[in-house]
Amino acid sequence: MNTLKFNTKQDYQESVLALCEPLKKYFFQGKAGLKIGVTEAHYDQRTIALETFSRPLWGLVPFFAGGGESDFDAFYQEGLKNGPNEVHKEYWGKGSTCHQSFVEMAAIGLGLLLAPEKFWTPLKAEEQKNLNIWLLQINEHVIPSNNWLFFRVFVNIGLRSVGAEYSEEAINESLETVEKFYLGEGWYSDGKSSQRDYYVAFAMHFYSLVYAKKMKDIDPARCETYKERAKLFAQDFIYWFVEGGESLPYGRSLTYRFAQCAFWSALAFADVEVFSWGVMKGIVNRHFRSWFSRPILDAEGKLTIGYGYPNIQMTEGYNSSGSPYWSFKSFLVLALDDHHPFWLAEEEPLPTLDEIRVQKHAMLMIQRISPNHAVALASGQYAGWEPLHTAEKYSKFAYSTYFGFNVPRSYYSLSQAAPDNMLTFMHNHMCFVRRKCEEVVIGEKSIYSKWSPLEGIVVETVLEPCGKGHIRKHTIHSEIECEAFEAGFAIPVLGTSPMTRTCEGASVRLEHGEAYTSITLRKGEGVAESMQCETSCNIIHPKVSLPFIKLTIPKGITEIECYVEGDRI
Repeated sequence: MNTLKFNTKQDYQESVLALCEPLKKYFFQGKAGLKIGVTEAHYDQRTIALETFSRPLWGLVPFFAGGGESDFDAFYQEGLKNGPNEVHKEYWGKGSTCHQSFVEMAAIGLGLLLAPEKFWTPLKAEEQKNLNIWLLQINEHVIPSNNWLFFRVFVNIGLRSVGAEYSEEAINESLETVEKFYLGEGWYSDGKSSQRDYYVAFAMHFYSLVYAKKMKDIDPARCETYKERAKLFAQDFIYWFVEGGESLPYGRSLTYRFAQCAFWSALAFADVEVFSWGVMKGIVNRHFRSWFSRPILDAEGKLTIGYGYPNIQMTEGYNSSGSPYWSFKSFLVLALDDHHPFWLAEEEPLPTLDEIRVQKHAMLMIQRISPNHAVALASGQYAGWEPLHTAEKYSKFAYSTYFGFNVPRSYYSLSQAAPDNMLTFMHNHMCFVRRKCEEVVIGEKSIYSKWSPLEGIVVETVLEPCGKGHIRKHTIHSEIECEAFEAGFAIPVLGTSPMTRTCEGASVRLEHGEAYTSITLRKGEGVAESMQCETSCNIIHPKVSLPFIKLTIPKGITEIECYVEGDRI
């Protein structure tokens, strides 16, 4: 896969087929499901098989809609005959409240909407009726009031487009509820949550842009609104990407990997030229190239669970072996005509961007450290339903496109907790970190937060961008005595480049041929140290070392100030 250039439409057509080819031998006899791994999710095996059947459609549907030819249409036509058939042994089953099958219906709805000649017309009347009935279950049950509402919309507009039974009421009610999540300036929340992560881009905007393209003659006012909001969001979201194609690792569902650029593909699909076509094409192309320069495929060429490498440690309870194919959303550009300006444009670099971009809705302050490295200073987001490693995915002080971030193997020792970009308190042989902020104020030059890692300790933190790094000021109110550790960016341990460690007073710097990371204590008393973390903690680099300041926290008020820096060389 890393031999593909990801430049022309043919490159993308070849890549989506190459990624799907290893799946063929795993299709069930009736083609209505696949089992490609042994890991589990919180839903049952039948639904996992459906998920693995459905998710490649996010790439194959645009492939066929854009004129691609492959024998995969026969696989899916057979599966669409048998999966919705109640008497078939591969029947997908009946839904229930918030059932995972409703998620997987959306890609089938997209197939009806964009490529009915492949996913609807070949079915016999009885088979169409079975599929229609099975899909309509999404209107009969309660679903989460968040991005899932778009699954209901996709199912119904897909059914509408082929003249099948659907619900106009379900479409309107869903979109009216989504409207309540709009925050302004292009930003949505994913339901009633403080989360502002990739779900804003590859869910809320992605679905609304597909709707804007396909429903513009039926619902023109709403479609125009969706496009205008996407233009606003793009002005912020572009800061999440760097020149080399990498984007900011932040939040949950990171195993969806290159879905991170699905927003840009959806803009192209909806004919929204928010930046020049060359800039948008460059973002998408370089993003794909960056991903396929990493070891994200197994020996057969299947996508693995993980992020920068196979690693189930950092994933969610709703990630099965088929889940990573959600990343295929970024293949939506394949639905574009061969002569679309996206394909005809010459790839361009990112436009000139500000050194610092405050994103108040996301409660982030993004620094462009260099053309190929961006850092987000963060405070305030919290996923109240507690996905795995919530603190690590939302509550660290800083997130980096190069260094990534660590997730703990345990909280029983510092090396296993691996708390990069966190102030960690050690009490009763346990590590405690920032999880939920009680108060957050984001200004133009700093972010203030108030938080409590455990009972008896309250911390007030101020984060300030400063040159190529940032300053952290902590006022610690403690009723107990304990140890604390202020850590910087975790740097990869490379087999090809030796690590040098420089320690001077209360400052430590780690460096190798690719990058450096450092932390300096400016106020307070502490000792500079470093350690190699437990392997597979970091989501990008399998082995990392971490610089930190060891502190002793007495009862009363303690003031700490550190300067943290890290960059590629």
